[in-house]
Amino acid sequence: MPTIGYDWLAREFQIEPVHPFPVVSKVGKSRSTTRIDDVRNEVYPESYRPANNLSDHLAFALKYEGIHLEFLARLYALVETKQALEQWALREPTGAFARRACFLYEWLMPNEQLAVPDCTQGNYVDALNPEDYFVGAAINNRRWRVRDNLPGTCDYCPTIRRVEGVREAEDYDIGSRLEQLEIDFGIDLILRSTVWFTIKESRASFLIEHEQDQEDRIRRFAAVMENECGVHDNPFDPGTLEVLQREILGKSALRYGIRRSPVYVGHTARYQPVVDYIAPHWDHTRPMLAGLSSFLQKSRGKSSIVRAAVACFGFVYVHPMADGNGRISRFLINDVLRRDSVLAAPLILPVSASITHSAQNKAAYDRVLETFSRPLMRRYAEHTRFGETLQAEDGVHYNLHFSAYDEALPAWRYPDLTRHTLYLAGVIDDTISQEMRLEARFLQANDNARHAIKQFMEAPDNELDQIIRAVRQNGGSLSNKLIKRYPLFIERPDLGERIARAVEQAFVDTPATLN
Repeated sequence: MPTIGYDWLAREFQIEPVHPFPVVSKVGKSRSTTRIDDVRNEVYPESYRPANNLSDHLAFALKYEGIHLEFLARLYALVETKQALEQWALREPTGAFARRACFLYEWLMPNEQLAVPDCTQGNYVDALNPEDYFVGAAINNRRWRVRDNLPGTCDYCPTIRRVEGVREAEDYDIGSRLEQLEIDFGIDLILRSTVWFTIKESRASFLIEHEQDQEDRIRRFAAVMENECGVHDNPFDPGTLEVLQREILGKSALRYGIRRSPVYVGHTARYQPVVDYIAPHWDHTRPMLAGLSSFLQKSRGKSSIVRAAVACFGFVYVHPMADGNGRISRFLINDVLRRDSVLAAPLILPVSASITHSAQNKAAYDRVLETFSRPLMRRYAEHTRFGETLQAEDGVHYNLHFSAYDEALPAWRYPDLTRHTLYLAGVIDDTISQEMRLEARFLQANDNARHAIKQFMEAPDNELDQIIRAVRQNGGSLSNKLIKRYPLFIERPDLGERIARAVEQAFVDTPATLN
């Protein structure tokens, strides 16, 4: 079946976008809709077929398939597109789709202007349909009579489609879920668990980076989580990022600040380096960070989960620092939740703990990152090579050479972060309903065990905690090491049995692996 809309335009003008079209339309015998993974396939009867020209297929795409900013940026860069849009605007000066198409041209191409007069008639139309997309605060564009509700800038603007899961994420009430935790376990116990949540988040974040044994770094990152979340006016300000980076990395890092050199994420296979992801050229990192900052400003008051997803994954794809990008990206999740007042200090959501809870969870994190990185690297694999070692402006020596920075730029600028939003929503729900609840249950059980033991034995709380933990790790009985440490257990062997029974009863509903 012949395709129409974006796919027709892509074939006609030989444009190959990195990000796939979420909707592919074709002409067939009867109207139908099917889904394969994230792609919605639409079949329309012959009466829907546009004329074989740019304006008619673009009008169809805008009407039925939505906005694909990366593709439009590539289409609008063609010389023939400008003339076609000018003719369309003169032919339909009040047409809603003509005005949107022309507005998007001048928005995506700020140094270009179409040679047509300003539109003076027609109702204002939305650049993005708020029913279909997560949008920013609207500003009227008088020239095209379009409400500019794009949630970013031409240098960086993510797309989040409001599929069912995203709408559920928008309605997800973190505050009420945390209130339920307080009702179930008490505010005292939740506050006591906060310190552990912070350390747990830090340790798990380093586990993602395969550096889980670096205790000093873990403590340092935990301090940043505790003291810096929601504090800074603009978390994407280069100066702020350098402050965060210095506090996370400490005083022994080789360099700090926004990078001026290539950076990639990769691994080694058979002693050979493999590139999994290449970050955008350093000349574009600051404008992209400004676009992320604009996103936070334009989306203020809207879903914190969506905002946190864009902040986290948008930052990690821009990869603006030479080191510390992953840790800062996960810091940004709690930072946004704190600045949106859905997470009161000193509480931290240990989202990294949920990510690393199991191999399956960690694989899901890797998969969501690959929704962007794999298409990008597949598209530009031939432009990547290791060669001579050069020194960059910031002193970094590098031997990775990438020859498609400009060609790939629209892909970096206009990512579809729908799946990333769905992923983070699931992680946050799992964090509150599983990780935090398990920790609260553990503290509650530990308190109960302490109380029961104190009925027949006196000891400081810190020593009781050590005894309780040792009993749990020894399968429910006192170890020989513990007995030797406390002579009272030799004199009173009945105490060991009573302690073991008290611990068993207190932790009866608590997983044995939770210590």
